[in-house]
Parts: sequence; structure tokens; C-alpha cells
Amino acid sequence: MEIIQIVGLGLVATVLVLVVREQKPMFGFLLAAFTGLFIFLFVIGKIETVIGVLEQLADRSGIPSIYLKTVLKIIGIAYIAEFGSQIVRDAGQESIASKIEFAGKILILVMAVPIISVIVETVLGLLPVGS
Repeated sequence: MEIIQIVGLGLVATVLVLVVREQKPMFGFLLAAFTGLFIFLFVIGKIETVIGVLEQLADRSGIPSIYLKTVLKIIGIAYIAEFGSQIVRDAGQESIASKIEFAGKILILVMAVPIISVIVETVLGLLPVGS
């Protein structure tokens, strides 16, 4: 039922932002940014449980932990880039938000190269030799 608290906070913050934005647009943006940051910090603790379960599954399946850590880093980059771009978009800076998303995609690609290499090597190892 934590989603009710989050939605309630979001609705109250939205009303406050709409009221404050007319008088002081900068305070409206700061209120929106702090609300987003508060919600992010509220749910970040839940991710720790998910990571623990994924680590247990990786241990039982014999997957090297470096791959799981890389995938988790990729997911983290995606979430942080999305969060940052949304805050910047709230400030009305669409072009900077697009650049943040682009940088996030590039970093994800860089992080994924070792995993893609292992997959390609595995597939090549399964193919018959000499044909």
C-alpha cells in the first residue's frame, strides 16, 4: 500500500507546484525536483531486496557474478538517466534531457559489450567447425 502514499505525495506536490509556480517558478521547479528525489529515495530501498534475490538465483545457477553485476549496473544507468532526464524535462529543458538520455544509452552500450562478446563467443562455439 506504499503506492497510495507515493501517489498521495505526488498529488499534493503537484497542487503545491501549480500554486507556487505562478508566483515563483523557480520554487515550483525545486519543489517538483525534491518531490521526485524523495520518491526515488523512498523506493530505492526496495531494490535492495530484488538485488538480493537475483544474487541468490545467480549463485544457484552458476552464473558468474560479474555478469549479474554488469546487468545491474546497466539497469541502474537506465533508471538514473531516466530520472535525471525527467527532472530536467520538468525544468523545461527538453534538449538537455535528450542529451542525458543519449549519454545513458551510450553508457549502457559500453557496459553491455562484454556480455555481448560472451554471447557471440558461446554461439560461435556451438556452431559446427569447417562448414
